[in-house]
Amino acid sequence: MIKNFKWLLLVSLSFVACNNDDDNSAPVEIPITPGTAVLTKYVALGDSFTAGYSDGALFVKGQEGSYANILSQQFAAAGGGAFATPLMLDNIGGFSSGGVQILPKFPTRLYFNGVAPVYVQGVSGTAIKDRLTGSFNNMGIPGAKCVHLDVAGYGMANPYFGRFRSSDGASVLKDATDQNPTFFSLWIGGNDVLGYATTGGDGTDLITPTATFDLKYKELVAELVNKGAKGVVANLAYVNTLPFFTTVPYNPLTASVLGGGNVAVGNGTIAALNAQLYGPLKQALTAFGAGDRINLLSTTAANPLLISDEKLANLSDQLTAAFTPMLGAANAAAYGQVFGQARQATKADLVLLTTKGVIAGATGYPAPLDKFGITFPLLDKHMLIAAEISEVKTATDAYNVTIATTAESKGLAFVDTRTTMFQLSTTGIRFGNFQMTSSYVTGGAFSLDGVHPSARGYALIANLFVNAINSKYTATLRTVDLAQYPIQYPAVIQ
Repeated sequence: MIKNFKWLLLVSLSFVACNNDDDNSAPVEIPITPGTAVLTKYVALGDSFTAGYSDGALFVKGQEGSYANILSQQFAAAGGGAFATPLMLDNIGGFSSGGVQILPKFPTRLYFNGVAPVYVQGVSGTAIKDRLTGSFNNMGIPGAKCVHLDVAGYGMANPYFGRFRSSDGASVLKDATDQNPTFFSLWIGGNDVLGYATTGGDGTDLITPTATFDLKYKELVAELVNKGAKGVVANLAYVNTLPFFTTVPYNPLTASVLGGGNVAVGNGTIAALNAQLYGPLKQALTAFGAGDRINLLSTTAANPLLISDEKLANLSDQLTAAFTPMLGAANAAAYGQVFGQARQATKADLVLLTTKGVIAGATGYPAPLDKFGITFPLLDKHMLIAAEISEVKTATDAYNVTIATTAESKGLAFVDTRTTMFQLSTTGIRFGNFQMTSSYVTGGAFSLDGVHPSARGYALIANLFVNAINSKYTATLRTVDLAQYPIQYPAVIQ
């Protein structure tokens, strides 16, 4: 009995010793340090992504959730200083003038009402002529291109910078460098192609020439590092990874859609359209060697939208001549003008998110030419055709080469957002029990405007910046828990 007791005592002591050993070998938390970076004065330069723009507007909660603001909070634990943001006055979004929202240019923010995205009711308390005093660390300017950041007086043209510029003649770059930052982030260049893309390449907003971008970007970085500041830069995603360009299919015209939910009615509509419009067009175009532009509508498959393609040979005169005997000279001329460069969309084309509300909308022409995308071609501004997509990609690739080589030559941390955005648009990104994708509304990564990240998307970006800084400067900054950030903001933000 005594022997058994001694054995039990020995086992117990051994067990305690093992437990003590386990405690001693428990992982020790690594202290948060800046490594070789100096984070005491951080300034963030960029466009709407840096500002925290979301759901089609700039508002307080979005600004507070910007990747730059999240980054500054992680910096604080490693000696980072205060980070001031030029906050809007409320969570309505946009600008007002004389107590009236400035529409359509500066609308209120979007929220999801359970059925569709809608605009928040109310009027922004931020008047477009309001001015803030003091200096600000977040120099993200919605709408800014790379070529804008060093332009003296830019605040006179862009109210987002205008409301907190140091003077009428100030530039974004000068206001940033005057603060003598020890560390900076620069994510710029998206708008240098995005303005062209979101307007369908219709010529109202041109792509910045790659040589111009290269020159300006290198000048910006040279000025930022001139006094010894270190920093982090990020490259650019392809537009076809953003839900603004991928949500609306090129072929939404099913029998059900054309029949307003009634397949039988849709089948009748298809038969009538084939007889009255698509058939004659197909026959005439075939005679001119362009029969592949139009095919008859199917009652069993999803049919493509009717679009205008400015890259096609213009067959207006030929179609006018072909239709004159049956339609008369005036009507034939109208048909020739409308369909001279018309074709059906293909999977190589991208329909803009904003075009969703245009499809089947009024054209200003009488029936049967009265429905956009069905009996009347969508316009250049409504979508990106393959040639335009290629132009955007070529420019983006060139910009990214400039960004990567500049980061390398100046010894800066580099963030590859292009790869992450591609991953979101394909396999998605898994974290914990959550899956983030670029799917519109439900994917969690993007806000309701289809271009800018959600709060969770901005947190993901902040983590990318943290990882790049840790890698380059041997820092030990912490990433944030993505689950703590929402994917949508409610109608009323408390």
